[in-house]
Amino acid sequence: MGDVWREQFDEAPGYLDFARVGPPSRAVLEESAALLGRMASAGPSTVDDLTTQDLRARRAVARLCGAADDRVALLPHTSQGLFQAAFAVPAGEVLVSAAEFPANTYPWVRAEQAGRLTVRRLRPPRGRMTPEAVAAALTEDTTVVSVSAVDFRTGYRADLAALREVVGDRLLVVDGIQGVGVVDEPWAVADVLVCGGQKWLRAGWGTGFAVLSDRALNRMNPLLSGWTGVRDPAVFDDEVHEPAPGARSWSVTNLSLVNAGALARALELVEELGPAVVSRRIADRVAELDDVLRSAGAEIVSATDRRAGILSFRLPGHPVEDVAAALARVDIAATVRPDQVRLSPHASTGPTAVDLVRTALADLRRDTRTA
Repeated sequence: MGDVWREQFDEAPGYLDFARVGPPSRAVLEESAALLGRMASAGPSTVDDLTTQDLRARRAVARLCGAADDRVALLPHTSQGLFQAAFAVPAGEVLVSAAEFPANTYPWVRAEQAGRLTVRRLRPPRGRMTPEAVAAALTEDTTVVSVSAVDFRTGYRADLAALREVVGDRLLVVDGIQGVGVVDEPWAVADVLVCGGQKWLRAGWGTGFAVLSDRALNRMNPLLSGWTGVRDPAVFDDEVHEPAPGARSWSVTNLSLVNAGALARALELVEELGPAVVSRRIADRVAELDDVLRSAGAEIVSATDRRAGILSFRLPGHPVEDVAAALARVDIAATVRPDQVRLSPHASTGPTAVDLVRTALADLRRDTRTA
């Protein structure tokens, strides 16, 4: 497997920023170039031939998430899926964490401003949407609970199976962008699972998907359905058509067939390597980085009990900007926030990255002592 990873990925040895964006594989680059090349020399059947990429991608998503392909809709990004959900769910109260990434906040707020629902922003202990915190917050008016599979700040991995039990017959919406491709979760428990492909799936920007349960399809009204999301979209009879069955009702317009192929190839590569193997490799590298940080006196501020690929820390006595500068000097790519630094390795991250972090922190301590 090591040979496969070396052949497929070309990111710099110190790249530890997959929670922000995942550099695509060579396979995705080659797939995208080949499909774009076919478009460049298009003939009579080229466009029709390329439409098969949509089904190919949806089938790959279905295999990874344990769903039927007619329950999968392709999307250009996570936000569109969350907006679709927010304007489709039945009236009632939506429970969402106040500490969510903004992409999982604004769709619900905008739907509330449109008079379609009520938003209640929960402030759970340590920002974690645990089953206990959600259970205590549920009311008879709650119809939807929206969570992130993995919190972007703390790296806390939600217990989706337990949340499903707690939520009961209410709709469970899951933003999976920091989890799909990192951890092996029971994704089928979500009524709406949305995910962009530009981070851990390494499919590039403009790729994403939603997976809908039968409960979701039965209860939601796809108000944002476009002309491609209706029955007989190619029949131009000057009438407004009914929404299409299944997840196709979430389609707004034709998406990039090149991007669909890129997403399909990225997911197929995960299949070839094995989701469990990818997850284990990421966990092992996070553990190694954790050891280095603790040895340097760092305070780990991300989750340690239920975590995925995110490792956030502070170094007491050293301003965040100084820590960031030390990492940058040894070519470590990380996300720097005002109060912490976030490292996020992938399965292709080698031991060199761990050594570079160790060197950066040692240099920082030495420079501080000298000063």
